[in-house]
Amino acid sequence: MSSAKQVIVIGAGIIGASIAWHLAKAGARVTVVSTSGAGGVATPNSFAWINASWGNPETYFRLRIRAMNEWKRLANDLPGLPLAWCGGLCWDLPADKLKAYAAEHSSWGYGIEQVGREQAAGIEPNLTELPDFALHVAEEGVAEPVATATALLADAERRGARLITGTVDTLTLSGGSLSGVVVAGETIAADEVVIAAGAGAPAIAATAGVQLPIKTPPGLIVHSRPYRKLLNGLVLAERLHMRQTADGRIIAGSDFGGGDPGENPEATALELFEAVKAMLRGADGLEYDFHTVGYRPTPIDGFPIVSRADGVGGVYAAVTHSGITLAPAIGLFAAREIVDGERDPLLAPYALSRFAQ
Repeated sequence: MSSAKQVIVIGAGIIGASIAWHLAKAGARVTVVSTSGAGGVATPNSFAWINASWGNPETYFRLRIRAMNEWKRLANDLPGLPLAWCGGLCWDLPADKLKAYAAEHSSWGYGIEQVGREQAAGIEPNLTELPDFALHVAEEGVAEPVATATALLADAERRGARLITGTVDTLTLSGGSLSGVVVAGETIAADEVVIAAGAGAPAIAATAGVQLPIKTPPGLIVHSRPYRKLLNGLVLAERLHMRQTADGRIIAGSDFGGGDPGENPEATALELFEAVKAMLRGADGLEYDFHTVGYRPTPIDGFPIVSRADGVGGVYAAVTHSGITLAPAIGLFAAREIVDGERDPLLAPYALSRFAQ
């Protein structure tokens, strides 16, 4: 760049933190604006599973596989990230569907192993319920979400980024292009803004006449108090998904995105926690600590929005429900597109323009 671009990143969750870090590394002058500080709103409520699983079309699978590899690159660039390739044991679909999924993803190069009850017991010896048939993917992992976002933002600051805690009032335009962002009544000039504010992104984008079609389904996840090691990796059972964090907490939901909190979230959480204890051998002393209800920013077709907005110069959107998996790839690709004008082919299906009538 002949002169460093001034870029404002709105949102300090895992996506915003990754984009800010990659932009700062690429030489941009970065300001991060967040209402809640490092970690954002959705990120602390994440199950934090890094994977390329489930019924994805191959194009989306390729993006997710690339993102898994980018996690390894990011860990080399920023040693000490709380990242663990712990593997995942899955049996939350009927056996015929599991086998079809395994065959498809194996043909794409995903390292899926089909295991029986004895092998499953070897992988997770503390489960009280074991499947006759399951899938194991050793290359899946987790990134402790808030700690990872915090580390990225701290290193972005070291590279010159500025972090501001405040509420975005509006985006300001001049001649059809972004000129700045008004935060708590103060205008901050910028060449480009990245809207990575999760569930809050549509309201911010709308101030510049940009529509982001997303939904925000709630998901309840329970958290235990720290406890001795009971789980080796991710467990994706029929009615319960769970893992153990780096500090020993068991976190669980009725699925990895969290389940319906119902009319009484506390009662739902306590019922779910009892199911967790029943499924773990040696969990008699495991204690409930708290639950979270996260609102997952999910584009209405289920796939990411990562692109500039058509018709409004200088506005870039990055909204996805798979933030933990995709964060390092989206950060890298968005920074390249903003700084150098190069759009990665893996992002081709995920432009905002696909929703245009």
